[in-house]
Amino acid sequence: MEKKSEINGHAMPSSASTDRILEKSAQKSCREKLLEFLRKNLLVIMTVSGVLVGVGLGMMVRNMDLTKAQMTYFAFPGEMLLRMLKMIILPLVVCSLVSGAASLDTRSLGKLGGIAVTYFLVTTLIASCIGVALAFIIKPGVGAGGLNTNSLRLESVSNNKETADSFLDLARNLFPSNLVAAAFRSHVTDYKMVAVGNDTNGTILYQKVPVGTETDGMNILGLVLFAMVFGVALRKLGDEGEELIRFFNAFNEATMVLVSWIMWYIPFGIMFLVGSKIVEMEDVVLLVTSLGKYIFASILGHIIHGGIVLPLIYFGFTRKNPFSFLSGLITPFTTAFATCSSSATLPSMIKCVEENNGVDKRISRFILPIGATVNMDGAAIFQCIAAVFIAQLNNTELNAGQIFTILVTATASSVGAAGIPAGGIITIAIILEAIGLPTNDLSLMLAVDWIVDRTTTVVNVEGDALGAGILHHINQQEMKKQQEQQQQEGELAEVRVEAVANAQAEEETSPLVTHQTKALGATPEAIESVL
Repeated sequence: MEKKSEINGHAMPSSASTDRILEKSAQKSCREKLLEFLRKNLLVIMTVSGVLVGVGLGMMVRNMDLTKAQMTYFAFPGEMLLRMLKMIILPLVVCSLVSGAASLDTRSLGKLGGIAVTYFLVTTLIASCIGVALAFIIKPGVGAGGLNTNSLRLESVSNNKETADSFLDLARNLFPSNLVAAAFRSHVTDYKMVAVGNDTNGTILYQKVPVGTETDGMNILGLVLFAMVFGVALRKLGDEGEELIRFFNAFNEATMVLVSWIMWYIPFGIMFLVGSKIVEMEDVVLLVTSLGKYIFASILGHIIHGGIVLPLIYFGFTRKNPFSFLSGLITPFTTAFATCSSSATLPSMIKCVEENNGVDKRISRFILPIGATVNMDGAAIFQCIAAVFIAQLNNTELNAGQIFTILVTATASSVGAAGIPAGGIITIAIILEAIGLPTNDLSLMLAVDWIVDRTTTVVNVEGDALGAGILHHINQQEMKKQQEQQQQEGELAEVRVEAVANAQAEEETSPLVTHQTKALGATPEAIESVL
């Protein structure tokens, strides 16, 4: 039996029972904390687990020697995830940009837009410099002169597009001739040979003439520009545009609800995406041994830019810990790693940036869709390394002018790079054409793109997220300044009112007036009546 002490006739529990009660409450609080942690981070834990399970599942299924048809069936759940994410991109981008542009006043929109464009260009240029520097330090193409498309049994990739036409296509896609068609088609330049006459021997002379054609793939650049301008136009309308702004806001909120539902399918879909990619790999050892230095240089560039440069830029602007900001974005980063698509990561990125990091909806829904389209830091790194790698492969010495061309072309062309898997390979072709190198070795890049493209996409979306965080901080500072200014103006107005009131009171009770009235022997009222 437990001993009990008595105080004032009441039985008190012993120290042993008190300790037991405290121990139970501590266990209960630990259990509650654990449950709270699991509830908040369940999706993150499931997503990371999905990647790990997918790797193990892929390794197991790889040994079963599946046919091509069976591989397609195995990849079906992952394909469904990609289809769902791509389905939501169009309404998400258009509605979020229209509502974001309409919710900001023209002055703020211009200022934030200018800062965003500067941030994207500067970070992409830094990324290009890192890529070129690493390529010259590591020299991935030196000693690999015997490596070619045939040695790895790869299909050749050719691109006969002129550099000027690539940039003209970028401008044409900014202004789509048909908005409905822009949702699923983009403008590209093709060429045809046209007879222009005969030479002296009677041989027909031909010229290569550029011809505009349409290709499958969403023209996201044109839709982004239209949505932004349309949002600004709605704000200019004033009260007449309010109803349409409310419609797009409601549409945007409904789209985010759909995103929150799709995110619960991401762990399952990612598991089969990763697993199917491992099953489809052919001779990984041969690829890694042949192109190992190129893969290492690309991934090292992504680690330097994503782990050091971008966090330092964020810290420089906000004076906050960038890694605590990034820790709330594990789900979008995992999605980016598995899907290799900046556009497919956009829905989960918007949701996590707003909910986990408290970024203003007006900022995130305005800047993240633009960033997913034009900010390609990771792509710029691997494109520059690939260009120098192919130059070294062909024993071509690059001069200062060609290096400068690589930097400028990689920075400019990354704006038009598609936010889809292997979208940067076409951009490498533009760079190679600009510096006069052959494009027949592009298939080497494509062979290992499924490895490099994962870290590329993670760095791309990290740059977008940190850009949104920087703009949110700048916007908060501006709002604070405006509030302080308004408060000071209010205080000055109060001081002025008090000063006027005091001046009036002093006039009424001026000693000179009272002295004169006394001297005249009359009251102030009498003097007023006389006057």
